[in-house]
Amino acid sequence: MQPSLKTGLHFGLTSGVITTLGLVVGLHAGTHSELAVIGGILTIAVADALSDAMGIHVSREAEDIYLTRELWVATAATFVVKLVIAVTFLVPVLFLTLPGAIVVSVVWGLGLLAALSYWIARSRHVAPSRVVLEHLVLAGAVVVITHFLGDWVHRYFGPL
Repeated sequence: MQPSLKTGLHFGLTSGVITTLGLVVGLHAGTHSELAVIGGILTIAVADALSDAMGIHVSREAEDIYLTRELWVATAATFVVKLVIAVTFLVPVLFLTLPGAIVVSVVWGLGLLAALSYWIARSRHVAPSRVVLEHLVLAGAVVVITHFLGDWVHRYFGPL
């Protein structure tokens, strides 16, 4: 796989999972509203995918070592992968109760990260368990922090 495509895939998947999980868990804790969670997912799917794609594009452009085609491949791959990953989190919200959808979303997101982490570790010829654990702990921290942040917002600003 060409490096620019790999960058977009890895960054888009990781950012898509972490950002969307944080948003879903935080909005659920703060609002307990299916509508807020759905709106949040759709908004972040587009706005954050565009933002991250532009961030990859500008940072690679600033390094001044990539061909124009490589810049655009990384940009497009980041946008598409992040958008698609974020949208997958709509499925449980649309078909399950909100508390159940949150559990499924966390399992789905952590499963995606674990699979990507395993693949990265294998391609680098390092112990997959250490890489997977490291990435899952970081993702778990995001889930816990955003949950408590949502609780705090709900407690101090009332139901939205």
